[in-house]
Amino acid sequence: MPSACLSFALLPTIGGGEMMVVFLVVLLLFGGEKMPQLAKGLGKAVREFKKAAGDVEQEFKRALDEVPDSPPPKVAPPAPRPVVPPARIDPPPPPGTSPAP
Repeated sequence: MPSACLSFALLPTIGGGEMMVVFLVVLLLFGGEKMPQLAKGLGKAVREFKKAAGDVEQEFKRALDEVPDSPPPKVAPPAPRPVVPPARIDPPPPPGTSPAP
């Protein structure tokens, strides 16, 4: 598909007549002397955008190529801690009795 058709595919409701009106309005606003400069600036902007998009695509491809295919090595689980039995606590003496020595 040509790039011109692709760019107009984004604007399906704008026809040829509407495009001619837009170009006529731009010509009236900027004049015949400014049109080449405007087109040149637009061309530079599109070129820079395509270059940046290509750079981003290359960066993604490079990042995908750097991802290792093998799974990461498994890490051994930590050793279980030894279980320490709780200290024995004697219950308090019942009320009214003297404590044992």
